[in-house]
Amino acid sequence: MLFICYPKCTTCQKAKKWLDEHNIEYTLRHIAEENPTGDELREWYAKSGLPLKKFFNTSGLLYKELQLKDKLPGMTEDEQFELLASNGMIVKRPIVVNGDTVLVGFKEAEWSEVFL
Repeated sequence: MLFICYPKCTTCQKAKKWLDEHNIEYTLRHIAEENPTGDELREWYAKSGLPLKKFFNTSGLLYKELQLKDKLPGMTEDEQFELLASNGMIVKRPIVVNGDTVLVGFKEAEWSEVFL
């Protein structure tokens, strides 16, 4: 299982603690040091069943600086994937990839349902 996070992110810290407390093994990947590629993001998006907007870190500084709230609706899907792949800080985190299961963000109830 792949656990993609930003170690300084408090939500990621909570998610990591939750995984550790439940003895769930994972491979940690630092999103800023090893940003997801466009191909990875496309695959995860397809498996997640989520709208593409859910992959954007809408509360992040970079999202706000780039005024993505206004720009995203006018962008093609390809342009959005390219943007996500350009900088890990734009990507919502944590992301868990386990086979065909992809979770974006940390919601304890959802994670419990999937992993316990």
